[in-house]
Amino acid sequence: MDLRKLKTLIDLVSESNISELEITEAEGKVRIVKGGEAAPVQYVQALAAAPAAAPATATAAAPAAPAAAAAAAEPTGHVVKSPMVGTFYRSASPGAPAFVEVGAQVKEGDTLCIIEAMKILNEIEADKSGTVTKILGENGQAVEYGQPLFVIE
Repeated sequence: MDLRKLKTLIDLVSESNISELEITEAEGKVRIVKGGEAAPVQYVQALAAAPAAAPATATAAAPAAPAAAAAAAEPTGHVVKSPMVGTFYRSASPGAPAFVEVGAQVKEGDTLCIIEAMKILNEIEADKSGTVTKILGENGQAVEYGQPLFVIE
């Protein structure tokens, strides 16, 4: 995919109401996610690319190493991950008690936390019943897509 086409896609996403765009073509895959300040772009080069594209492949493979290390350090038990980028809140308002604490019994569908994204408060629900053994998110801190938030056993 050439740079002009990539820039056009970024401009389209930034000017539209969509928050995420993913395109797969023969030479690779592009994923554009609209953020608060800038639209991050993820470009993955196809493995069967020409030798001239080797530097791009090496650059694209570099982010995979931290992801592999993070997966190895992932806690045991069922991990509830963030379904979006936003701000993590443990309670509905600053003075309110947290939705769950370590040791709390939760049922599937119970609210665990809130993630604020683009001024919208999204309740994150337990997708498994069990006991909350770890709370990995920090109240008021930014979370990434796929970041572990809770461990339920």
